[in-house]
Amino acid sequence: EISTLAKISSVKMKLLCAQVLKDLLGEGIDYDKVSKLTADAKFETGDIKASVAVLSFIFSSAAKHDVDSESLSSELQQLGLPKEHTTGLCKSYEDKHSALQDRLRETSLRLGRLDAVSWRVDYTLSSSELREVNEPMIQLKLQAQGALPGSTETTVVSVSADKFRVLLAELKQAQTMMNALQ
Repeated sequence: EISTLAKISSVKMKLLCAQVLKDLLGEGIDYDKVSKLTADAKFETGDIKASVAVLSFIFSSAAKHDVDSESLSSELQQLGLPKEHTTGLCKSYEDKHSALQDRLRETSLRLGRLDAVSWRVDYTLSSSELREVNEPMIQLKLQAQGALPGSTETTVVSVSADKFRVLLAELKQAQTMMNALQ
């Protein structure tokens, strides 16, 4: 997507970077502004989406790996992004680097809160030529907070009794380790 980014002016590139950084920092992106910024280059919808996605990838990857702006500039120029574009991008990145790292830290590995757990044991009959065997199956129903505020997600898992014993032992071990950290 470097060639796509090279089609817009360096000034508009810097303004596009500002919009993408706003989005990465949780403030949202103004798609009308993005469309206006890319109108001169006659970007189609796919080009606009690709440009926003590649800038988002560049910024988040650079912040995640704590890349300094000089190294980022050098790498992007080696990939074919013009120097004027790279300068604007790196200046935007440098200004928001620490805030972006903080935001990525806040949003990484976030698990929803578990709201409810229910379970039941089902006995299934499996027949063989010699005899019938009762095999207990444990069905776990987990309700957790969803991605949207106020929503819940339900997950149902069925496991054999043997696998449930292993799961329970591993969960107890994890709880012991977590309690040791507190």
